[in-house]
Amino acid sequence: MSEFFEVGALVRHPDRPDWGLGQVQSIIGTRVTVNFEEIGKVVINSDEVALRVVRPDWL
Repeated sequence: MSEFFEVGALVRHPDRPDWGLGQVQSIIGTRVTVNFEEIGKVVINSDEVALRVVRPDWL
C-alpha cells in the first residue's frame, strides 16, 4: 500500500481515470472496496493497485 487511507476517503484508480472519483467503503486486510462514480463498487487488492487519495481541496 503506497498511501494510507481510511473508510470514507476519496480516491482515484491510477490506471482507470474513466472510473471517476471513488469513495472507500471498507478495508479488510489488503482488500479495499471502493464505490466509483462511473462503475459502482469494485474490490481492489491494495498490494497490486496503489489507489491515489484525493484531498477535498483538489476536486
